[in-house]
Amino acid sequence: MEGFVDRLSEELDCQTVFTIPIFSGINVSESVVVTWIIIFVLGLLCIAFVRNLKVENPGKKQVVIETMVSTIYNMIKSNVGEHGKAFIPYLMTIFIYLIFANLIGLFGFKPPTKDLNVTAALAIMSIVVIEFASIHKKGMLGRIKAFAQPTPLIAPLNILEILIRPLSLCMRLFGNILGGFVVMELLKIVIPIFIPVPFSFYFEIFDGFMQAYIFVFLTSIFIGEAVE
Repeated sequence: MEGFVDRLSEELDCQTVFTIPIFSGINVSESVVVTWIIIFVLGLLCIAFVRNLKVENPGKKQVVIETMVSTIYNMIKSNVGEHGKAFIPYLMTIFIYLIFANLIGLFGFKPPTKDLNVTAALAIMSIVVIEFASIHKKGMLGRIKAFAQPTPLIAPLNILEILIRPLSLCMRLFGNILGGFVVMELLKIVIPIFIPVPFSFYFEIFDGFMQAYIFVFLTSIFIGEAVE
């Protein structure tokens, strides 16, 4: 059991990989370095996939990629609506990043989403986009008036919701990813051979996709509400 506690502490520990000697020194954590790796890999994949694209008679690779992109696009569009189409590229980017971030543990890296700082940053980015979408659609005065709907009595609750939403997005993503790790470690202690394999498939692959989908789904729903 002590080994489990040590593993959990290691997962929660935000280790500094190196320090940039600027001002008093900027610590670069492991999650940031892994994110850079994900960005680099995604950049290479984009370069590889967009080569030799054809308008007519596309190859099998292009058809598969276009189908995947169209599926994600239509999934998000159904939530944000026509007025929120401008935010679909942002949501698609977050969705693809989260999938890679959640699955990168299969290659021996620590998933950035196990770092509370990363999930908090994603949640803050999303709430800024949501509020920008609302202000862009309704105007500043219209956004302020929206706090008093349907009655001015619940204005404090509507204001509090701005703080609750990013906290909910942050803790849901962080908690589910970390929770999957805890369950897998406990299974390895209780049933160390064979049985944890299907659970590993669920928590490290299927759950990784699900958490990416849930985060983007909720964000797109909030944006859709803001612009409608």
